[in-house]
Amino acid sequence: MRCGIMTMRERWEYCMQQKSSTLTESYLQKVFPLETEGNNILINGKVFADGSLVKAIRSLAANTKLIYQGTVIAARTSESDLHFSSLDKHLNELTEQVYTPTVHMLLHTWDMFSQNDRAIREDYTLLTNGRTSAAIPDDVIVRGNDIFIEDGAIINAGTIINATTGPVYIGKDAEILEGCMLRGPIALCEHAVVKMGAKIYGATTIGTGCKVGGEISNVVFFANSNKGHDGFLGNAVIGEWCNLGADTNGSNLKNNYDVVAVWDEHQNKSVKTGLQFCGLLMGDHSKCGINTMFNTGTVVGVSANIFGGSFPDKFIPSFSWGGSEQMTTYQFDKAMDTANRMMSRRNTQLSESEKDMYQYIFQKTSYQREETID
Repeated sequence: MRCGIMTMRERWEYCMQQKSSTLTESYLQKVFPLETEGNNILINGKVFADGSLVKAIRSLAANTKLIYQGTVIAARTSESDLHFSSLDKHLNELTEQVYTPTVHMLLHTWDMFSQNDRAIREDYTLLTNGRTSAAIPDDVIVRGNDIFIEDGAIINAGTIINATTGPVYIGKDAEILEGCMLRGPIALCEHAVVKMGAKIYGATTIGTGCKVGGEISNVVFFANSNKGHDGFLGNAVIGEWCNLGADTNGSNLKNNYDVVAVWDEHQNKSVKTGLQFCGLLMGDHSKCGINTMFNTGTVVGVSANIFGGSFPDKFIPSFSWGGSEQMTTYQFDKAMDTANRMMSRRNTQLSESEKDMYQYIFQKTSYQREETID
């Protein structure tokens, strides 16, 4: 999960100065392997790293858990045979230590964009402290001082960057094409590209390898996803390997200005976000055709292919194919072929473990697609 400049994992590894592995559900575990030893630090994946919390975790005694407002946020254990299915039981056996300073957490999908302003600012301070930015080209118009450019980044002529509203971070080998307008806080990650004439408002993160254009406001792109053409996207989260067709638009505000509700797959019901602004929430490998229009608070699952006129449903299950007129199942083998064709453009392919993971999701969400078709 990406929020700010870094992913949650990248931030913890940066702050802890060590690599991590993952303890997760069985269908994900092969994709994200677990490495254990006789002294393991477990960190709740929804928790943001910060200096105070890192210090508290490093000082944890053996077989002790760190609690914040009833939530286990970290633990140190000598147990090496760890399994996600028995994790709660194991944590219950550990000694409790209460942590009182404020902890920021991702509790909902929409928190990734609603907390992105704070996260970009904190990551910017963390990553640029004591370092010198690459030079800003003379033909770029700049206001404000909080601009950091990594080596290899290219900013073309006619670009306007306003960093008075928040920092602007431009990652290694990223590129901003001619005539773009950026208003911080913004994070353009490694190898990301902003297309000509784009208008990017804060708080927006354009993840590693993403290509974006048009008008974007408070959006988090994970990695290797494309919104390369005109169209508006606001208060949204876009997963990895997604592609939004030309002139795709996503509403982020209801006509009656009411609080936005979204579909919660876990609870199998619509839930209120508490937000007046909430747009598209799209899972990995999903695509949409040209001129697609998404309603406020639309949730799209994994590997969906959406096209056609009018607005599609506000909940589009994983491996769905179609639009507002008809929705059918996106056959698994064809969906995997599409994923590999897109990934091959970045010189990578799905692993067998990843295919098994998607096969699990395909089977697990079949009832949702049947309900949609009916």
